[in-house]
Amino acid sequence: MPLALHLLALAAFAMGTSEFMLAGLVPEIAADLGVTVGTAGLLTSAFALGMVVGAPLMAALARNRPGRAALSGFVLLFAATHAVGATATGFPVLCATRVVAALANAGFLAVALTTAAALVPPDRKGRALAVLLSGTTVAVIAGVPAGSVLGTLLGWRATFWAVAALCLPAAVGVLTGVPARRPEKNTAGGLRAELAQLRRPRLLLAMLLGALVNAATFAAFTFLAPVVTGTAGLGELWIPVALVLFGAGSFAGVGVAGRLSDRRPGVVVAAGGPLLLVGWPALAVLAHRPVALLTLVFVQGALSFAVGGVLITRVLYEAAHAPTMAGSYATAALNIGAATGPLVAAATLAGSELGPLWAGGALVAAALPVAVVFRAVPGTD
Repeated sequence: MPLALHLLALAAFAMGTSEFMLAGLVPEIAADLGVTVGTAGLLTSAFALGMVVGAPLMAALARNRPGRAALSGFVLLFAATHAVGATATGFPVLCATRVVAALANAGFLAVALTTAAALVPPDRKGRALAVLLSGTTVAVIAGVPAGSVLGTLLGWRATFWAVAALCLPAAVGVLTGVPARRPEKNTAGGLRAELAQLRRPRLLLAMLLGALVNAATFAAFTFLAPVVTGTAGLGELWIPVALVLFGAGSFAGVGVAGRLSDRRPGVVVAAGGPLLLVGWPALAVLAHRPVALLTLVFVQGALSFAVGGVLITRVLYEAAHAPTMAGSYATAALNIGAATGPLVAAATLAGSELGPLWAGGALVAAALPVAVVFRAVPGTD
């Protein structure tokens, strides 16, 4: 894989750390800025909304600029928003920085996905996507726990400063390592022609599948901490252990997806989909057993990102005739799931802290008939 892909993964690591770190910082932010914990939790919703809106918007704005310039610009904007956020004295300003950071993150991922696919032969898009997404999974394994520790020791503002500082070498890496090539021309037309690809049933179904599987992942992952300390009866120090295990499983799953998503995507979905469906209810049933809980957390992380990675790669293949917007379609699908999953899971919390795990299983179950329809719809390439 080209060095440029690994440099893009470094930037994805910095952004992924910011996206996931907020879960451990919300109580402290609420106390510092004088708002309720529920209000501070809106920072997560603001980020997710910015990602969904920002993916197509920022990709469209950057489509006529060289990939290197657009990518480095997004990384530097992301760093600047965290510097402003670290100095914020009021909640509205901090919330605004999260929206702008999400727009920058969405724009980066949209362009990076398209750039990554262009850096490799057409039949290796899955491998390229796996390298790029490895930055996000490593963020879950290392960046998020490190950010939590830093926030505990030095305050939540120190974590924001750390993310801003981490973006700087990432921006330098993108500027020096990513080729300064012009965007690929779409011989079928301009932006309108690329947006018209969204009328293709197979592309829409691929996006829906990716969104549903990612929604299941975020439904369970977002509310994993109460299961660890409540149902399993473990201490709070076990929460980062569970998160690291989930991240380690995600990293393994991305590796599997990278090796098989180009050559045998159907095998991954056919084998991993049913296992993923069974795994979330199994985790709910066995959550009172710590060993089973921690084992299944790793397994579900691997299955979620293996199946999800293959489906997002499928979006890139189905959007092959939208060369500058394909990455934004994949990014939007991922983040629609990331925004929807926690909302669905939160509605189940009144019944039990295990509700989000059952919700994860239900969302995967909803994806299975969509997968059947997807297989039945003929390609039009």
